Amino acid sequence: MLALRERGIDAELLEAPSFGQLQRETALRVKAGVRALVVLGGDGMVQLGFNAVATTGTPLGVVPAGTRNDFARMLGLNPKRPEIAVERIVRALETGPQPVDAAWVSGAFGSRYVAGVFSAGFDAVVNERANAMRWPRGPQRYNLAMMREIVAFKPRSYTVSIDGGAPQQVPAMLISVANSQYLGGGMRIVPQASITDGLLDLVVISPLSRTRFLAIFPSVFSGKHITHAAVRIQQGKRFSIQALDTRGFGDCEEVGALPVEIAVAPGAVHLLF
Repeated sequence: MLALRERGIDAELLEAPSFGQLQRETALRVKAGVRALVVLGGDGMVQLGFNAVATTGTPLGVVPAGTRNDFARMLGLNPKRPEIAVERIVRALETGPQPVDAAWVSGAFGSRYVAGVFSAGFDAVVNERANAMRWPRGPQRYNLAMMREIVAFKPRSYTVSIDGGAPQQVPAMLISVANSQYLGGGMRIVPQASITDGLLDLVVISPLSRTRFLAIFPSVFSGKHITHAAVRIQQGKRFSIQALDTRGFGDCEEVGALPVEIAVAPGAVHLLF
């Protein structure tokens, strides 16, 4: 806030006692016609920002200060250098924002925009455990949660349809739909994902033994896992995913139970970066 004011930006700090109330207050401010919305935090706050400004034309800025910061990582922002994010925001306010895509996720729970990655497999189970942990901070929390969950996790059977095509039965250990590249605090789950190509990327990891899965896991951080025979990536504009007793997470936050419909929303958000 101070950094923006020091650069001549008339900025107002918006706080609330709960996340839900913050969502409502933010939506009201955007509707009232603010010049821009800037979120300070991690991927959950980025998702809040996406849902507040999507299709409104109000530009969104991101200053990373969360646990994972995966969407900010996609933008090349470092949480240890918030001043760089502020400088980009100020510059973009002068030159104009860039339209970027979002993922529109809907189901029995309602609907919402997801900025980065929607997960509904082993990655979602690990995400749920990691969210419940208070230590350690950063990517190591996700790694520790993964080691605890791998012992009991069993592959699941999904029914997947891409762009209205015939449903396919897909046994999988991990299944995600990505708008952005990163997941879980730096895992480059879909290296080729772009927030400006008008497409989403479905990544599936077929069932593997615990030993084989753990053997390829380190390569996820570099993106080299995509060369493994068990990994499949398909692009599309709309995905339908069904599975029994499975909950989905978007941007590290719980979204709701499957089945879900996920569709790309091209240029839905105007980003200051």
